[in-house]
Amino acid sequence: MAIVAVLALAALAFDAAFATRHGFFDLKVYYGAVNWWVHGHGELYDFIKPRSTYGFTYPPFAAVAMLPMAFVPWGVAIVIASLLTIVATGLVVWWLVAEPDRRYKAALILALLIAYEPMRETFLFGQVNMLLVALVAGDLFFGVGKNRRWAGVGIGLATAVKLTPGLFILYLLLTKRWRAALVAMGTAAVTTLATAAIAPDMAREFFTNALWDTDRIGSLAFISNQSLQGLVARLNPEHPSSLLWLVLAIGVLVVWVVRSRRAYAAGDEAAGLALTGVVSCLVSPVTWIHHLVWLIPSLILLVNAGLADRAHRRRYWAIAGVSYAFLCSKVVWPFDNHFSSFWGFLGSNVYVFIALALLFLTPIRSPHEVVAQLGIAERGRSVGDPGVLS
Repeated sequence: MAIVAVLALAALAFDAAFATRHGFFDLKVYYGAVNWWVHGHGELYDFIKPRSTYGFTYPPFAAVAMLPMAFVPWGVAIVIASLLTIVATGLVVWWLVAEPDRRYKAALILALLIAYEPMRETFLFGQVNMLLVALVAGDLFFGVGKNRRWAGVGIGLATAVKLTPGLFILYLLLTKRWRAALVAMGTAAVTTLATAAIAPDMAREFFTNALWDTDRIGSLAFISNQSLQGLVARLNPEHPSSLLWLVLAIGVLVVWVVRSRRAYAAGDEAAGLALTGVVSCLVSPVTWIHHLVWLIPSLILLVNAGLADRAHRRRYWAIAGVSYAFLCSKVVWPFDNHFSSFWGFLGSNVYVFIALALLFLTPIRSPHEVVAQLGIAERGRSVGDPGVLS
């Protein structure tokens, strides 16, 4: 494990030299808003972090899930949030890494993720991203066999916390898992309605005002918005084209439908997770750089494919290596407010282009390869399951 230790130390040194210190900014918003609400200072969505324009932007159930923060000191909240992110990341990597030598491969990937910009941004902002990835991945990987009745619960909870994972409900519908999709929708609806019953004013404020208030999240053309909407907004920040965004979004959704159905038909649930994560980043109106942790499954699958397929090893590892290198580099930031030229447009949207490439290039294993590389992500679900598309 000496190589792992060296990589981890190198990644930490890289972060120490180049990472932006965010002081757990987003966690401060969560912590401040929940304390503001619980301790009777006012409604949740009335809270604005001092010396900023940022307030709580998530659905009401997210505040209920974060209630423990109202009863612990700030330092304890940082420790708990950080540990949860580390554990969630470890689980997701472990589930995705293929046999053999899973422990060693997982350790290597975790060491490399320390330098991965979306990962370090998630950690340094105190974001919830990896918890949502773990909820969705756990649901897809373990909602099979005897656990089938629970399929959809994790996706429903993730959707109730943040709307973007709702695309995985469409993935369930697309792959004809009607019961799991209904459970996911029911879970999201029940948790949202239960929260509305407890705090009706908070729910009304979110769905009638806060959800539509774009000033709470900043400019769509901001360099950190690495979605198709952000790309379009940087073409014309004052008047971004809704039609162009719609055409691009429909195009990537068509590709996603074709490739994710193919993945599910082959029994490759990991590829379905990866492709849906990638497309969620592309079609979401706002995809901050820390949201790009949803690209991690795709990068891991490229590494897995490189290890399993000697004939195409260089291709897979080149795609993974180049994508990873760019996504560690902060390459888009020099183009902040400098994206009007051709090179400025290219440089400011590098992460969008990487996500587009991964949508097309994420490997989908054949049924034989799924069985040969059978890991925890596919245990309990064989290619011959009735739920697999024909």
